[in-house]
Amino acid sequence: MGFLGSLLGIFGFGVGISIGLIVGYFLFIYFEPRDVKDYPESTPFNEIEPNTLVDLLPELPLWVMNPDYERVDWFNEFIANMWPYLDKAICGIIKSTSEPIFAEYIGQYQIKSIEFEQLTLGTIPPRLHGIKIYDSNEKELVFEFAVRWAGNPNIVVALKLLSLQISVQLVDFQMAATARATLKPFVPTFPCFSSIIISLTKKPEVDFGLKVIGGDLMAIPGLHHFVQETISKQVASLYLWPQTLDIPILDSSIGAVKKPVGILHVKVLRAQKLLNMDFLSKSDPYVKLSLGEDRLPAKKTTVKMNTLNPVWDEDFKLTVKDPEAQVLQLHLYDWEKIGAHDKLGMQVVPLKMLNPYEKKELTLDLVHNTNPNDPQNKKPRGQIMLEMSFIPFQEDSIKFSGPISFHERKESISSLSDDISLRGAGLLLVTVIAAEDVEGKHHTNPYAVVVLRGEKRKTKAMNKTWNPKWEEEFQFMLEEAPLKDLIHIEVKSKKRRFGFRSKELLGYVDIQLRDVIYNGRINEKYHLINSKDGILHVDIRWKVI
Repeated sequence: MGFLGSLLGIFGFGVGISIGLIVGYFLFIYFEPRDVKDYPESTPFNEIEPNTLVDLLPELPLWVMNPDYERVDWFNEFIANMWPYLDKAICGIIKSTSEPIFAEYIGQYQIKSIEFEQLTLGTIPPRLHGIKIYDSNEKELVFEFAVRWAGNPNIVVALKLLSLQISVQLVDFQMAATARATLKPFVPTFPCFSSIIISLTKKPEVDFGLKVIGGDLMAIPGLHHFVQETISKQVASLYLWPQTLDIPILDSSIGAVKKPVGILHVKVLRAQKLLNMDFLSKSDPYVKLSLGEDRLPAKKTTVKMNTLNPVWDEDFKLTVKDPEAQVLQLHLYDWEKIGAHDKLGMQVVPLKMLNPYEKKELTLDLVHNTNPNDPQNKKPRGQIMLEMSFIPFQEDSIKFSGPISFHERKESISSLSDDISLRGAGLLLVTVIAAEDVEGKHHTNPYAVVVLRGEKRKTKAMNKTWNPKWEEEFQFMLEEAPLKDLIHIEVKSKKRRFGFRSKELLGYVDIQLRDVIYNGRINEKYHLINSKDGILHVDIRWKVI
């Protein structure tokens, strides 16, 4: 039986192997796996369905998915080469920023110390997967970029609690985000922009490992997903558009062009006991008013003939850009029919001594100049009386403090109806920025002429160019909103030859100001009429008093 049993065992083993091979071959030939799709071996890329392509390659960069995004391999290569140094620099910033925060918790909750045991971002740098530049009429550069980082950082924070030391380690950090960055405003100081404004265009994806005393905290069921969602929502609430992160690069005062923030109302009342500069008669005084750091021409009163105690009672409005730094300059002159006008005296009034919305009456002693050590200032030169008040524009009024409380000022502003805001007095700021493709038949030395309600303002001429850049601002003080007005802007060319000046119209545009009044501002490029391809770029703002 022993021999027979062994023989039957060998026979059974052989039969079993044979049957298994036949069955396996049958299953392999006649049953294919259902989760494998049969694609041709050489399917053209453009014939694959988009959804199928995404399934095959879920990590496609933006420059593949969206043609308007550009590849930035050169930048990724630059970051890769610089990463060891960037790692140390960024970690230094993280450490210096965190130390004051850690110090606030030392001594609380029995915490004795918090410090970094290890701090490195690893050897794998983040990568940009595409960048897109937006066209803008503003003085700014706007671009979107997609960044992904599957890094190997090693960040260990040691927390000493009583006599127990707890180590918390961040590992296997991964993130993906799409952000928009704006560099603005452009200034003539390196790096040529004042700040970077960053915002996320969609909720970021974040994943990481967190080890506490050697154990993976994220292995706890449900905690990993909860922490991911919490961090993603928190970051989105802070930086998802329209929320932004402002990163200052330069001081805001460096290279910045200050914009008007209000109107200075000055009423020149009278003067008394002025110097007599004429031989056979009395002086013929008048006053010139101007604001320091302002390139606009000075304003003048009328001339009062043959008097040392003139009375003017004349009102003037001057545009204020910096009430903390600017001063009102008053210069009195004796008018002369022939020759230079004699100086009677002067005085200055710092605008910071004025409270917004408050009228102030001043009686000022005239001096020869602002040098207190000048012996000529000891000579009596008379006095001048005037009234002054500073009225901020409605949109800027919250920036200024004064005797009127914020609540009272807010009520006074909100009490104005929309009708008053639209029809009230204000300042129209017209900035002629540039022109493109303006070509003259005989010469091309373009300049622009701005006409509003009969007032004309003119830019400087740019010689021999089809694409002039002026960047010149003109101000029009108006007693009522120009709802029904057109502003007429012409681009002309002029040339002087043999003592004669020839002019040529290169194109013009008429702009309805209604949209400016309702929106507060327009910044547009307009096609010039009577020009083949000419374009004019202007910025127009309306500021309500």
